[in-house]
Amino acid sequence: MEWVLFSLLAVPLGTCLILMALPSWWDLRWRRWQVRHLDMVRAIALASAAAQFALALLVFVAYHFDDGGYRFELSLDWLRNVAFLGEKGISLHLAVDGITAPLILLTGIVIFTGVFISWNIEYRARDYFVLLFLLVSGVFGVFSSLDLFWFFFWYEVAVLPMYFLIGIWGSSTDFGTFVRTKEYGALKLVLYLVAGSVLIFIGIFAVFIESGLGTFDLPALGSVTYGETFQKAFFPFFMLGFGVLGGLWPFHTWSPDGHVAAPTAVSMLHAGVLMKLGALGILKVGMYLLPEGAQYWSPVLMTLGVIGALYGAVSALAQTDLKYMVGYSSVSHMGYVMMGLASMHQVGINGAVLQMFAHGVMTALMFAMVGAIYDQAHVRDMTIFGGLARKMPRHAAFWAVAGLSSLGLPGLAGFVAEVLIFIGVFKGGYPWAGALGILAAAITATYILRMLARAYFGPFNERWEHLQEMRLGEQFGGAVLIFFLALVGMWPFPFIERISASVERLPGISS
Repeated sequence: MEWVLFSLLAVPLGTCLILMALPSWWDLRWRRWQVRHLDMVRAIALASAAAQFALALLVFVAYHFDDGGYRFELSLDWLRNVAFLGEKGISLHLAVDGITAPLILLTGIVIFTGVFISWNIEYRARDYFVLLFLLVSGVFGVFSSLDLFWFFFWYEVAVLPMYFLIGIWGSSTDFGTFVRTKEYGALKLVLYLVAGSVLIFIGIFAVFIESGLGTFDLPALGSVTYGETFQKAFFPFFMLGFGVLGGLWPFHTWSPDGHVAAPTAVSMLHAGVLMKLGALGILKVGMYLLPEGAQYWSPVLMTLGVIGALYGAVSALAQTDLKYMVGYSSVSHMGYVMMGLASMHQVGINGAVLQMFAHGVMTALMFAMVGAIYDQAHVRDMTIFGGLARKMPRHAAFWAVAGLSSLGLPGLAGFVAEVLIFIGVFKGGYPWAGALGILAAAITATYILRMLARAYFGPFNERWEHLQEMRLGEQFGGAVLIFFLALVGMWPFPFIERISASVERLPGISS
Protein backbone atom coordinates (compact mmCIF):
# COMPACT_ATOMS: atom_id res chain seq x y z
CA MET A 1 0.00 0.00 0.00
CA GLU A 2 2.97 2.37 0.39
CA TRP A 3 3.08 2.71 -3.40
CA VAL A 4 -0.52 3.91 -3.73
CA LEU A 5 0.47 7.58 -3.42
CA PHE A 6 3.28 7.15 -5.92
CA SER A 7 0.70 5.61 -8.25
CA LEU A 8 -1.52 8.66 -7.77
CA LEU A 9 1.32 10.78 -9.09
CA ALA A 10 2.37 8.32 -11.79
CA VAL A 11 -1.07 7.84 -13.37
CA PRO A 12 -1.71 11.48 -14.42
CA LEU A 13 1.94 12.03 -15.37
CA GLY A 14 1.98 8.78 -17.34
CA THR A 15 -1.22 9.84 -19.07
CA CYS A 16 0.48 13.07 -20.13
CA LEU A 17 3.33 11.06 -21.70
CA ILE A 18 0.94 8.68 -23.46
CA LEU A 19 -1.10 11.53 -24.90
CA MET A 20 2.00 13.41 -26.02
CA ALA A 21 3.27 10.27 -27.77
CA LEU A 22 -0.04 9.82 -29.60
CA PRO A 23 0.34 11.22 -33.14
CA SER A 24 -2.24 13.89 -33.85
CA TRP A 25 -2.85 12.55 -37.35
CA TRP A 26 -3.34 8.90 -36.33
CA ASP A 27 -6.71 7.15 -36.60
CA LEU A 28 -6.95 3.56 -35.42
CA ARG A 29 -8.26 1.16 -38.06
CA TRP A 30 -8.91 -2.47 -37.14
CA ARG A 31 -11.02 -4.70 -39.38
CA ARG A 32 -14.35 -2.88 -39.71
CA TRP A 33 -13.68 -0.53 -36.83
CA GLN A 34 -12.28 2.96 -37.17
CA VAL A 35 -11.56 5.06 -34.10
CA ARG A 36 -10.89 8.75 -34.54
CA HIS A 37 -7.93 10.43 -32.86
CA LEU A 38 -10.31 12.55 -30.78
CA ASP A 39 -12.14 9.46 -29.50
CA MET A 40 -8.82 7.84 -28.53
CA VAL A 41 -7.81 10.95 -26.61
CA ARG A 42 -11.13 10.98 -24.77
CA ALA A 43 -10.93 7.26 -23.99
CA ILE A 44 -7.41 7.58 -22.58
CA ALA A 45 -8.43 10.61 -20.51
CA LEU A 46 -11.50 8.84 -19.13
CA ALA A 47 -9.55 5.69 -18.26
CA SER A 48 -6.91 7.76 -16.48
CA ALA A 49 -9.48 9.81 -14.56
CA ALA A 50 -11.33 6.64 -13.50
CA ALA A 51 -8.05 5.15 -12.24
CA GLN A 52 -7.26 8.32 -10.29
CA PHE A 53 -10.72 8.33 -8.74
CA ALA A 54 -10.37 4.67 -7.75
CA LEU A 55 -6.93 5.25 -6.20
CA ALA A 56 -8.17 8.37 -4.35
CA LEU A 57 -11.16 6.45 -3.01
CA LEU A 58 -8.84 3.64 -1.90
CA VAL A 59 -6.62 6.12 -0.01
CA PHE A 60 -9.62 7.59 1.79
CA VAL A 61 -11.29 4.29 2.68
CA ALA A 62 -8.09 2.47 3.68
CA TYR A 63 -6.82 5.31 5.89
CA HIS A 64 -6.88 4.10 9.53
CA PHE A 65 -7.56 7.10 11.71
CA ASP A 66 -7.01 5.55 15.15
CA ASP A 67 -4.10 7.86 16.02
CA GLY A 68 -4.37 10.41 13.20
CA GLY A 69 -0.83 9.66 12.05
CA TYR A 70 0.66 9.34 8.59
CA ARG A 71 -0.24 6.37 6.41
CA PHE A 72 1.01 4.91 3.10
CA GLU A 73 4.40 6.48 3.81
CA LEU A 74 7.06 6.25 1.12
CA SER A 75 10.44 7.99 1.02
CA LEU A 76 12.72 7.95 -2.03
CA ASP A 77 16.07 9.74 -1.72
CA TRP A 78 16.61 12.38 -4.37
CA LEU A 79 19.42 14.73 -3.35
CA ARG A 80 21.83 14.48 -0.48
CA ASN A 81 24.75 16.77 0.34
CA VAL A 82 26.02 16.30 3.86
CA ALA A 83 27.87 19.61 3.89
CA PHE A 84 24.77 21.63 3.01
CA LEU A 85 21.65 19.52 3.35
CA GLY A 86 22.63 17.11 6.08
CA GLU A 87 22.02 13.38 6.15
CA LYS A 88 18.34 13.48 5.13
CA GLY A 89 18.70 15.94 2.28
CA ILE A 90 15.77 16.14 -0.12
CA SER A 91 13.57 13.12 -0.67
CA LEU A 92 10.28 12.36 -2.35
CA HIS A 93 8.57 11.79 1.00
CA LEU A 94 4.92 10.86 0.50
CA ALA A 95 2.23 10.18 3.11
CA VAL A 96 -1.32 11.18 4.00
CA ASP A 97 -3.11 11.92 7.22
CA GLY A 98 -6.75 12.51 8.11
CA ILE A 99 -6.59 16.07 6.80
CA THR A 100 -5.27 15.30 3.34
CA ALA A 101 -7.12 12.00 2.76
CA PRO A 102 -10.50 13.75 2.16
CA LEU A 103 -8.80 16.29 -0.11
CA ILE A 104 -7.21 13.55 -2.19
CA LEU A 105 -10.68 12.01 -2.54
CA LEU A 106 -12.03 15.44 -3.54
CA THR A 107 -9.42 15.70 -6.30
CA GLY A 108 -10.28 12.26 -7.61
CA ILE A 109 -13.98 13.13 -7.70
CA VAL A 110 -13.51 16.44 -9.50
CA ILE A 111 -11.09 15.18 -12.18
CA PHE A 112 -13.31 12.15 -12.86
CA THR A 113 -16.43 14.26 -13.33
CA GLY A 114 -14.43 16.98 -15.10
CA VAL A 115 -13.49 14.61 -17.93
CA PHE A 116 -17.18 13.95 -18.61
CA ILE A 117 -17.83 17.70 -18.59
CA SER A 118 -14.91 18.16 -21.03
CA TRP A 119 -16.33 15.70 -23.56
CA ASN A 120 -17.24 18.54 -25.92
CA ILE A 121 -13.64 19.82 -26.12
CA GLU A 122 -12.50 19.26 -29.72
CA TYR A 123 -9.95 22.00 -30.40
CA ARG A 124 -6.49 20.59 -29.55
CA ALA A 125 -8.10 18.09 -27.18
CA ARG A 126 -4.87 16.17 -26.67
CA ASP A 127 -3.03 19.29 -25.49
CA TYR A 128 -5.96 20.21 -23.27
CA PHE A 129 -5.94 16.89 -21.43
CA VAL A 130 -2.14 16.87 -21.13
CA LEU A 131 -2.26 20.19 -19.29
CA LEU A 132 -5.30 19.13 -17.26
CA PHE A 133 -3.60 15.97 -15.99
CA LEU A 134 -0.34 17.83 -15.38
CA LEU A 135 -2.30 20.20 -13.14
CA VAL A 136 -3.91 17.27 -11.30
CA SER A 137 -0.55 15.58 -10.74
CA GLY A 138 0.60 18.77 -9.03
CA VAL A 139 -2.46 18.76 -6.78
CA PHE A 140 -1.92 15.13 -5.76
CA GLY A 141 1.73 15.96 -5.15
CA VAL A 142 0.91 18.83 -2.80
CA PHE A 143 -1.64 16.78 -0.85
CA SER A 144 0.76 13.87 -0.36
CA SER A 145 4.21 15.52 0.00
CA LEU A 146 5.96 15.70 3.36
CA ASP A 147 9.10 17.32 1.97
CA LEU A 148 8.76 21.10 1.62
CA PHE A 149 10.98 21.18 -1.46
CA TRP A 150 8.66 18.82 -3.30
CA PHE A 151 5.61 20.44 -1.71
CA PHE A 152 6.62 23.73 -3.32
CA PHE A 153 7.55 22.03 -6.59
CA TRP A 154 4.16 20.35 -6.95
CA TYR A 155 2.46 23.56 -5.84
CA GLU A 156 3.96 25.34 -8.85
CA VAL A 157 3.14 22.42 -11.16
CA ALA A 158 -0.49 22.75 -10.11
CA VAL A 159 -0.61 26.49 -10.77
CA LEU A 160 1.27 27.12 -14.01
CA PRO A 161 -0.85 25.00 -16.44
CA MET A 162 -3.79 27.26 -15.59
CA TYR A 163 -2.30 30.02 -17.74
CA PHE A 164 -2.46 27.92 -20.91
CA LEU A 165 -5.75 26.21 -20.05
CA ILE A 166 -7.46 29.58 -19.62
CA GLY A 167 -5.58 31.47 -22.33
CA ILE A 168 -6.21 28.85 -25.04
CA TRP A 169 -9.52 27.16 -24.16
CA GLY A 170 -11.11 29.87 -22.02
CA SER A 171 -13.65 32.53 -22.97
CA SER A 172 -13.81 36.31 -22.78
CA THR A 173 -16.66 38.25 -21.19
CA ASP A 174 -18.24 41.24 -22.90
CA PHE A 175 -19.59 43.77 -20.40
CA GLY A 176 -20.77 46.15 -23.11
CA THR A 177 -18.49 49.03 -22.20
CA PHE A 178 -15.39 46.80 -22.04
CA VAL A 179 -14.32 43.22 -22.62
CA ARG A 180 -12.63 41.14 -19.92
CA THR A 181 -10.51 38.89 -22.12
CA LYS A 182 -9.42 35.34 -21.31
CA GLU A 183 -5.79 36.42 -21.70
CA TYR A 184 -6.37 39.03 -19.00
CA GLY A 185 -7.88 36.47 -16.65
CA ALA A 186 -5.05 33.99 -17.26
CA LEU A 187 -2.27 36.53 -16.79
CA LYS A 188 -3.84 38.07 -13.68
CA LEU A 189 -4.23 34.64 -12.09
CA VAL A 190 -0.62 33.63 -12.72
CA LEU A 191 0.86 36.96 -11.61
CA TYR A 192 -1.04 36.90 -8.32
CA LEU A 193 -0.20 33.29 -7.57
CA VAL A 194 3.47 33.64 -8.48
CA ALA A 195 3.67 36.67 -6.19
CA GLY A 196 2.24 34.55 -3.40
CA SER A 197 4.75 31.81 -4.22
CA VAL A 198 7.61 34.24 -3.62
CA LEU A 199 6.42 34.74 -0.04
CA ILE A 200 6.08 30.98 0.45
CA PHE A 201 9.58 30.44 -0.92
CA ILE A 202 11.02 32.96 1.54
CA GLY A 203 9.15 31.34 4.44
CA ILE A 204 10.34 27.82 3.54
CA PHE A 205 13.99 28.84 3.35
CA ALA A 206 13.72 30.83 6.56
CA VAL A 207 12.47 27.73 8.39
CA PHE A 208 15.12 25.59 6.69
CA ILE A 209 17.94 27.87 7.89
CA GLU A 210 16.47 28.47 11.34
CA SER A 211 16.00 24.76 12.05
CA GLY A 212 19.65 23.96 11.45
CA LEU A 213 18.72 20.41 10.42
CA GLY A 214 19.76 20.71 6.80
CA THR A 215 16.53 19.11 5.56
CA PHE A 216 13.19 20.13 4.08
CA ASP A 217 11.43 17.15 5.65
CA LEU A 218 8.23 18.48 7.23
CA PRO A 219 8.00 16.12 10.25
CA ALA A 220 11.66 16.79 11.05
CA LEU A 221 11.16 20.56 10.78
CA GLY A 222 8.04 20.23 12.95
CA SER A 223 10.09 18.65 15.74
CA VAL A 224 12.05 21.89 16.20
CA THR A 225 10.86 24.58 18.62
CA TYR A 226 11.37 27.92 16.90
CA GLY A 227 11.78 31.19 18.76
CA GLU A 228 8.69 33.26 19.40
CA THR A 229 10.08 36.27 17.55
CA PHE A 230 10.94 34.14 14.52
CA GLN A 231 7.47 32.62 14.47
CA LYS A 232 5.74 35.97 14.67
CA ALA A 233 7.97 37.39 11.94
CA PHE A 234 7.61 34.58 9.40
CA PHE A 235 4.10 33.20 9.89
CA PRO A 236 2.68 36.07 7.74
CA PHE A 237 4.80 34.84 4.81
CA PHE A 238 2.88 31.56 4.88
CA MET A 239 -0.46 33.15 5.78
CA LEU A 240 -0.35 35.65 2.91
CA GLY A 241 1.60 33.52 0.43
CA PHE A 242 -0.75 30.55 0.68
CA GLY A 243 -3.69 32.88 1.34
CA VAL A 244 -3.44 34.33 -2.17
CA LEU A 245 -4.32 30.93 -3.68
CA GLY A 246 -6.86 30.37 -0.90
CA GLY A 247 -8.84 33.45 -1.96
CA LEU A 248 -7.90 35.47 1.14
CA TRP A 249 -9.30 39.00 1.02
CA PRO A 250 -8.01 41.43 -0.32
CA PHE A 251 -5.77 39.23 -2.51
CA HIS A 252 -8.74 37.40 -4.02
CA THR A 253 -9.38 39.54 -7.11
CA TRP A 254 -7.63 37.11 -9.48
CA SER A 255 -10.12 34.41 -8.54
CA PRO A 256 -13.48 35.55 -10.02
CA ASP A 257 -11.81 36.70 -13.25
CA GLY A 258 -9.90 33.42 -13.49
CA HIS A 259 -13.04 31.38 -12.75
CA VAL A 260 -15.06 33.15 -15.42
CA ALA A 261 -12.43 32.98 -18.14
CA ALA A 262 -11.63 29.28 -17.63
CA PRO A 263 -13.32 26.42 -19.52
CA THR A 264 -15.86 24.54 -17.42
CA ALA A 265 -13.76 21.62 -16.16
CA VAL A 266 -10.86 23.96 -15.39
CA SER A 267 -13.21 26.18 -13.37
CA MET A 268 -14.30 23.04 -11.49
CA LEU A 269 -10.69 22.19 -10.63
CA HIS A 270 -9.75 25.81 -10.01
CA ALA A 271 -12.46 26.57 -7.46
CA GLY A 272 -13.07 23.01 -6.30
CA VAL A 273 -9.49 21.91 -5.70
CA LEU A 274 -6.77 24.50 -6.38
CA MET A 275 -8.02 27.03 -3.84
CA LYS A 276 -7.78 24.28 -1.21
CA LEU A 277 -4.01 24.12 -1.74
CA GLY A 278 -3.74 27.58 -0.23
CA ALA A 279 -5.83 26.78 2.83
CA LEU A 280 -3.98 23.49 3.33
CA GLY A 281 -0.64 25.32 3.14
CA ILE A 282 -1.66 27.70 5.93
CA LEU A 283 -2.71 24.73 8.08
CA LYS A 284 -0.11 22.05 7.31
CA VAL A 285 2.91 24.34 6.91
CA GLY A 286 2.29 27.67 8.65
CA MET A 287 0.24 26.56 11.66
CA TYR A 288 2.08 23.25 12.07
CA LEU A 289 5.60 24.69 12.02
CA LEU A 290 4.90 28.07 13.66
CA PRO A 291 2.04 27.58 16.15
CA GLU A 292 2.92 30.61 18.30
CA GLY A 293 3.05 32.78 15.21
CA ALA A 294 -0.33 31.41 14.15
CA GLN A 295 -1.78 32.21 17.56
CA TYR A 296 -0.40 35.76 17.40
CA TRP A 297 -1.71 36.45 13.89
CA SER A 298 -5.01 34.56 14.24
CA PRO A 299 -7.05 37.74 14.93
CA VAL A 300 -5.79 39.19 11.63
CA LEU A 301 -6.58 35.98 9.75
CA MET A 302 -10.01 35.88 11.39
CA THR A 303 -10.73 39.48 10.38
CA LEU A 304 -9.67 38.89 6.77
CA GLY A 305 -11.72 35.69 6.68
CA VAL A 306 -14.85 37.46 7.94
CA ILE A 307 -14.40 40.30 5.46
CA GLY A 308 -13.91 37.75 2.67
CA ALA A 309 -17.06 35.85 3.64
CA LEU A 310 -19.16 39.02 3.72
CA TYR A 311 -17.54 40.70 0.73
CA GLY A 312 -17.85 37.59 -1.42
CA ALA A 313 -21.51 37.13 -0.48
CA VAL A 314 -22.43 40.77 -1.12
CA SER A 315 -20.50 40.76 -4.41
CA ALA A 316 -22.26 37.56 -5.50
CA LEU A 317 -25.58 39.22 -4.66
CA ALA A 318 -24.75 42.02 -7.10
CA GLN A 319 -23.94 39.73 -10.05
CA THR A 320 -26.18 38.86 -12.97
CA ASP A 321 -23.55 36.69 -14.72
CA LEU A 322 -23.97 33.14 -13.39
CA LYS A 323 -20.27 32.37 -13.49
CA TYR A 324 -19.28 35.56 -11.69
CA MET A 325 -21.89 34.79 -9.06
CA VAL A 326 -20.32 31.38 -8.44
CA GLY A 327 -16.84 32.94 -8.51
CA TYR A 328 -17.63 35.43 -5.76
CA SER A 329 -19.51 32.71 -3.88
CA SER A 330 -16.24 30.75 -3.81
CA VAL A 331 -14.46 33.73 -2.26
CA SER A 332 -17.18 33.88 0.38
CA HIS A 333 -17.00 30.19 1.23
CA MET A 334 -13.21 30.23 1.38
CA GLY A 335 -13.67 33.06 3.89
CA TYR A 336 -15.46 30.52 6.10
CA VAL A 337 -12.45 28.21 5.76
CA MET A 338 -10.12 30.99 6.91
CA MET A 339 -12.42 31.68 9.85
CA GLY A 340 -12.30 28.04 10.89
CA LEU A 341 -8.51 27.96 10.69
CA ALA A 342 -8.16 31.25 12.59
CA SER A 343 -10.34 29.97 15.44
CA MET A 344 -7.36 27.82 16.54
CA HIS A 345 -10.00 25.47 17.96
CA GLN A 346 -10.30 21.80 17.08
CA VAL A 347 -13.98 21.99 16.13
CA GLY A 348 -13.43 25.05 13.95
CA ILE A 349 -10.48 23.49 12.11
CA ASN A 350 -12.45 20.26 11.64
CA GLY A 351 -15.16 22.38 10.03
CA ALA A 352 -12.64 24.25 7.88
CA VAL A 353 -11.23 21.02 6.41
CA LEU A 354 -14.70 19.58 5.89
CA GLN A 355 -15.72 22.87 4.25
CA MET A 356 -12.82 22.46 1.82
CA PHE A 357 -14.31 19.14 0.74
CA ALA A 358 -17.94 20.32 0.73
CA HIS A 359 -17.18 23.55 -1.10
CA GLY A 360 -15.04 21.71 -3.63
CA VAL A 361 -17.86 19.34 -4.57
CA MET A 362 -20.69 21.88 -4.62
CA THR A 363 -18.68 24.50 -6.54
CA ALA A 364 -17.64 21.90 -9.10
CA LEU A 365 -21.33 21.08 -9.53
CA MET A 366 -22.24 24.76 -9.88
CA PHE A 367 -19.64 25.39 -12.57
CA ALA A 368 -20.67 22.21 -14.38
CA MET A 369 -24.25 23.49 -14.49
CA VAL A 370 -23.17 26.94 -15.70
CA GLY A 371 -21.14 25.29 -18.45
CA ALA A 372 -24.09 23.10 -19.48
CA ILE A 373 -26.36 26.10 -20.01
CA TYR A 374 -23.67 28.25 -21.63
CA ASP A 375 -22.85 25.57 -24.21
CA GLN A 376 -26.39 25.87 -25.55
CA ALA A 377 -27.46 29.44 -24.81
CA HIS A 378 -24.03 31.12 -25.21
CA VAL A 379 -24.98 33.61 -22.52
CA ARG A 380 -24.78 33.52 -18.72
CA ASP A 381 -26.99 36.48 -17.79
CA MET A 382 -29.60 35.17 -15.36
CA THR A 383 -31.91 38.14 -16.01
CA ILE A 384 -32.65 37.09 -19.60
CA PHE A 385 -33.54 33.52 -18.72
CA GLY A 386 -36.81 32.44 -17.13
CA GLY A 387 -38.67 29.22 -16.53
CA LEU A 388 -35.76 27.04 -17.68
CA ALA A 389 -36.95 24.25 -15.40
CA ARG A 390 -39.65 23.58 -18.00
CA LYS A 391 -37.07 22.74 -20.71
CA MET A 392 -34.24 21.43 -18.52
CA PRO A 393 -35.77 19.89 -15.39
CA ARG A 394 -32.74 17.78 -14.43
CA HIS A 395 -30.43 20.73 -14.93
CA ALA A 396 -32.63 22.85 -12.69
CA ALA A 397 -32.72 20.11 -10.03
CA PHE A 398 -28.93 19.76 -10.05
CA TRP A 399 -28.52 23.53 -9.73
CA ALA A 400 -30.98 23.59 -6.85
CA VAL A 401 -29.07 20.87 -4.94
CA ALA A 402 -25.76 22.72 -5.38
CA GLY A 403 -27.33 26.01 -4.34
CA LEU A 404 -29.06 24.53 -1.30
CA SER A 405 -25.79 22.99 -0.16
CA SER A 406 -24.13 26.38 -0.60
CA LEU A 407 -26.70 28.13 1.59
CA GLY A 408 -26.38 25.45 4.27
CA LEU A 409 -29.50 23.30 3.95
CA PRO A 410 -29.50 20.46 6.54
CA GLY A 411 -28.90 17.12 4.91
CA LEU A 412 -26.26 18.43 2.50
CA ALA A 413 -22.51 18.81 2.99
CA GLY A 414 -22.42 22.59 3.36
CA PHE A 415 -24.58 22.56 6.49
CA VAL A 416 -22.35 20.23 8.51
CA ALA A 417 -19.16 22.12 7.63
CA GLU A 418 -20.57 25.57 8.37
CA VAL A 419 -22.06 24.50 11.70
CA LEU A 420 -18.69 23.15 12.83
CA ILE A 421 -16.94 26.34 11.73
CA PHE A 422 -19.37 28.62 13.56
CA ILE A 423 -19.17 26.52 16.74
CA GLY A 424 -15.39 26.62 16.59
CA VAL A 425 -15.34 30.36 15.99
CA PHE A 426 -17.59 31.00 19.01
CA LYS A 427 -15.59 28.60 21.19
CA GLY A 428 -12.35 30.15 19.98
CA GLY A 429 -13.37 33.49 21.47
CA TYR A 430 -14.65 35.32 18.38
CA PRO A 431 -18.41 35.74 18.89
CA TRP A 432 -18.48 38.84 16.67
CA ALA A 433 -16.93 36.84 13.82
CA GLY A 434 -19.44 34.03 14.29
CA ALA A 435 -22.34 36.49 14.10
CA LEU A 436 -21.00 38.11 10.93
CA GLY A 437 -20.34 34.70 9.40
CA ILE A 438 -23.96 33.72 9.98
CA LEU A 439 -24.99 37.01 8.33
CA ALA A 440 -22.89 36.05 5.29
CA ALA A 441 -24.71 32.70 5.20
CA ALA A 442 -28.04 34.55 5.16
CA ILE A 443 -26.87 36.68 2.23
CA THR A 444 -25.83 33.46 0.46
CA ALA A 445 -29.39 32.18 0.78
CA THR A 446 -30.62 35.43 -0.78
CA TYR A 447 -28.54 35.31 -3.96
CA ILE A 448 -28.96 31.56 -4.47
CA LEU A 449 -32.76 31.65 -4.14
CA ARG A 450 -32.97 34.82 -6.25
CA MET A 451 -30.97 33.16 -9.02
CA LEU A 452 -33.18 30.06 -9.00
CA ALA A 453 -36.32 32.20 -9.08
CA ARG A 454 -35.08 34.39 -11.94
CA ALA A 455 -33.53 31.81 -14.21
CA TYR A 456 -35.33 28.53 -13.60
CA PHE A 457 -38.82 29.27 -12.34
CA GLY A 458 -41.58 31.72 -13.14
CA PRO A 459 -42.85 32.50 -16.66
CA PHE A 460 -41.00 30.72 -19.46
CA ASN A 461 -39.07 32.90 -21.91
CA GLU A 462 -39.93 31.64 -25.40
CA ARG A 463 -36.50 32.73 -26.61
CA TRP A 464 -35.10 29.55 -25.07
CA GLU A 465 -37.52 27.12 -26.69
CA HIS A 466 -34.59 25.45 -28.49
CA LEU A 467 -32.78 24.43 -25.28
CA GLN A 468 -32.47 20.74 -24.48
CA GLU A 469 -31.64 18.73 -21.40
CA MET A 470 -27.97 18.26 -20.48
CA ARG A 471 -25.80 15.70 -22.23
CA LEU A 472 -25.68 12.26 -20.57
CA GLY A 473 -22.06 12.82 -19.59
CA GLU A 474 -22.99 16.05 -17.82
CA GLN A 475 -25.87 14.33 -16.07
CA PHE A 476 -23.63 11.49 -14.90
CA GLY A 477 -20.95 13.88 -13.65
CA GLY A 478 -23.54 15.96 -11.83
CA ALA A 479 -25.08 12.86 -10.26
CA VAL A 480 -21.69 11.75 -8.89
CA LEU A 481 -21.15 15.17 -7.32
CA ILE A 482 -24.65 15.19 -5.81
CA PHE A 483 -24.04 11.73 -4.35
CA PHE A 484 -21.04 12.99 -2.37
CA LEU A 485 -22.86 16.16 -1.28
CA ALA A 486 -25.65 14.02 0.15
CA LEU A 487 -23.25 11.43 1.59
CA VAL A 488 -21.34 14.02 3.63
CA GLY A 489 -24.55 15.80 4.60
CA MET A 490 -26.24 12.66 5.93
CA TRP A 491 -23.24 10.61 7.06
CA PRO A 492 -20.38 13.00 7.88
CA PHE A 493 -18.75 10.83 10.56
CA PRO A 494 -16.26 8.96 8.31
CA PHE A 495 -14.93 12.36 7.23
CA ILE A 496 -15.02 14.03 10.64
CA GLU A 497 -13.35 11.09 12.39
CA ARG A 498 -10.43 11.12 9.97
CA ILE A 499 -10.04 14.90 10.08
CA SER A 500 -10.40 15.20 13.86
CA ALA A 501 -7.83 12.50 14.61
CA SER A 502 -5.15 14.45 12.72
CA VAL A 503 -6.22 17.92 13.87
CA GLU A 504 -5.74 16.76 17.48
CA ARG A 505 -2.05 16.24 16.74
CA LEU A 506 -1.47 19.83 15.61
CA PRO A 507 0.38 22.03 18.13
CA GLY A 508 -1.29 25.09 19.63
CA ILE A 509 -4.87 23.93 18.94
CA SER A 510 -7.43 24.21 21.76
CA SER A 511 -10.18 21.65 22.26
